[in-house]
Amino acid sequence: MRIQKVFGLFPFPTWQMDVDAVLGQRDYKEDDFNLAESCEKENFIETKASLSYWQDAWRRLKKNKVAMVSLVIVILLLLFAFVGPLFFEHDYTTQVRGDENIDPSWQYPFGTDNLGRDLLVRTMFGTRISLIVGIAASLIVLVIGSTYGAISGYFGGRVDDVMMRLVELIYAIPDILVVLLLSTALKPALTDWFNTSDSALAGALSILGPSLIAIFIAFGLLYWVGMARIIRGQVLMLKEQEYVTAAKALGASSSRVIKRHLLPNCIGQIIVTTCLQIPSAIFLESFLSFLGVGVSAPLTSLGSMASDALGGMYTYTYRLMIPAAILSLLILSLNLFGDGLRDALDPRLKK
Repeated sequence: MRIQKVFGLFPFPTWQMDVDAVLGQRDYKEDDFNLAESCEKENFIETKASLSYWQDAWRRLKKNKVAMVSLVIVILLLLFAFVGPLFFEHDYTTQVRGDENIDPSWQYPFGTDNLGRDLLVRTMFGTRISLIVGIAASLIVLVIGSTYGAISGYFGGRVDDVMMRLVELIYAIPDILVVLLLSTALKPALTDWFNTSDSALAGALSILGPSLIAIFIAFGLLYWVGMARIIRGQVLMLKEQEYVTAAKALGASSSRVIKRHLLPNCIGQIIVTTCLQIPSAIFLESFLSFLGVGVSAPLTSLGSMASDALGGMYTYTYRLMIPAAILSLLILSLNLFGDGLRDALDPRLKK
């Protein structure tokens, strides 16, 4: 700060910096003004490799310890269900005479039932059936729900109003009642078809039974509405984006805009909703099988195994506890992993 005299009477301060005094505090050398070398430029600003959407989601998912532990448990149960039976010579229908009602041992880790069937092998196949039903039903929900919701959200207006009123009507239908009615109505016709037809399709469906087929039909009729509402909300937001307007201006059809631009940008919500639908489908199948209207004997699932164990619940308690524990662990792990996946794929939760 400099001091100046005003009219020669008194000093008056000014706020101009004394540059010479500041620069004089440091002695500059000629080398200080040389150009920086390439190694100095690289070290001056540290650049990080760019991450794609999926790489960033995987990085966020790995930080969620609960979700990663759940993923490991799901993978172990998948190996238990699909790889485990390969190490045994017999399957879930094999009856060993003389080995009825054996307690857990080295030969039979889960024991045997009253027909001499290995409960470990039956648990493996039961877990497999529950997983297959859950995944297949979720794929049905994925296809129908995402297509319906995308069409409703894209066209909007009266089309959206009519389609959403239908969704609300389906929400009011009790799903368990529909499954029971379908199972009762389809059982005679399907049984006759299984007994009279020699086709490979009839042979494959006869293994599932009418009740399990009714479950798949019920998922195709009822359970896609939640997926449709989620995708509709995303499409309503995305269809106002510039890239959609550009695609329309270039002459892209409505189906192309939905398939190439809207649904790919909803992939995060689609994956999360599908993953969360799997435990719901597994629980429904196990619940119906526990009531006796699920899988048909001799096919087994975790729910039917728990139902079979009720007769000897006090004598052979482990027969009920083992499938119930595996079912609970499977559903809990899938739900926790789905929650972690939702947090990883949601860009609004980035920190």
